[in-house]
Amino acid sequence: MKRLFPDYTYGPGPRQNCWWDETISAPDWSSLQGDLTVDVAIVGGGFTGLSAALHLAEAGATVAVLEAVTPGWGASGRNGGFCCLGGSKLSHNALVRKFGAEAAQSYEQAEQDAVQLVADLLEQHGIDADTHSKGETQLAHSARAMDKLRRKAEGSGTLHEPHDLRGLGLGGAFFGGYTNPVGFGLNPRKYLFGLASAAQERGVRLFQRSPVENIRKTRAGFDVQAGSGHVSATNVLICTNGYSSEDMPPWLSGRYLPTQSTVLVTRPLTDAELQAQGWTSKQICYDTRNLLHYFRLMPDRRFLFGMRGGLRSSPRAETSIRRTMHWDFQSMFPQWKDVDVTHTWSGMVCLSRSLTPYVGPVPDQPGMFAAFAYHGNGVAMGTYCGRALGSVVLDRQTELPAPIAQPPGRFPLGFWRRALMPPAYAAMAIADRLSL
Repeated sequence: MKRLFPDYTYGPGPRQNCWWDETISAPDWSSLQGDLTVDVAIVGGGFTGLSAALHLAEAGATVAVLEAVTPGWGASGRNGGFCCLGGSKLSHNALVRKFGAEAAQSYEQAEQDAVQLVADLLEQHGIDADTHSKGETQLAHSARAMDKLRRKAEGSGTLHEPHDLRGLGLGGAFFGGYTNPVGFGLNPRKYLFGLASAAQERGVRLFQRSPVENIRKTRAGFDVQAGSGHVSATNVLICTNGYSSEDMPPWLSGRYLPTQSTVLVTRPLTDAELQAQGWTSKQICYDTRNLLHYFRLMPDRRFLFGMRGGLRSSPRAETSIRRTMHWDFQSMFPQWKDVDVTHTWSGMVCLSRSLTPYVGPVPDQPGMFAAFAYHGNGVAMGTYCGRALGSVVLDRQTELPAPIAQPPGRFPLGFWRRALMPPAYAAMAIADRLSL
């Protein structure tokens, strides 16, 4: 594999001490041994891969999912658990300018459909994923940011003036907020393993510790070499997102950009501690910064707090970003500065140059398809794009929104494109300071 970050990034260090690991045991998938023939081989056992597998199996296809490490090891098993609108980093106006009003509306409907799809899957398959929150609330980090929220507030949501927040149980140094009624929080690992169980019940073969080392085109489709075995498949789906490799397949090279996100979880908070901070709501929330923070009080009364992670990846860099995050948490919620933080971990989200997700064929590789780049919103959009991949493979005449169906271009600097991130982060940090 040829990956952008050092080996440390893809090892156990960043995800060590992930809270979700303690909430549910990982299923014991076997490793691929020998030869197997299926209709579809899926590379990656996260939300995208398992959603695709489930929907393909329901349509009668035979499917094998190949996970490089263990179930839930990647972003799908260690994210913040926000099932909400998102997937693109483009504003509505930017989508309209780039794709036209009709395409922008179609894409924005897809974001809503993605959230509903997760809700439907949870209900349909009886998955208990500790769901909570009625929509998602964005909180203004400055008076200027609140003015922007007032200007762009949509009719379907609710605007909260500063004096409203305490009564809503959203106490903190915020200048107001806005609640969109779409979205909820969940335990991502419980959701992921629920998808896996549903897929397995429908005949999907799930393999762990089976990293794909080579994909070779054959007369019948593809030969996928993984671990100690080979899978012969008519179709191959690449569902590796932020943990992709530059050469698996080579077309991906330069078209995705992984970036880090870091999360902490506290011990359960007492009634007195919740009242002291004035935070009693179980709303999923994020702030208006460009380098945003996201946070929520979970059903067990632990508080989850996350932020965009560091630009480097090493034991020293991991220690540094965790220290920075603790400082941000204590600054935003000062009444909890002495509360024990019991769990902290990091993972990779994925960007595209177009700042929109992609679902579709891999050019010049008939029968190979890919989906990636959810820009930190993979719970809903990854699930949606997995289902969309299944429809594409089955040749169902499903018309995807133009922003999703357009193949992303390559980032400048090729393999060294991580160098684009420091100036981008610096610009966003300056914009955040200027908005104060």
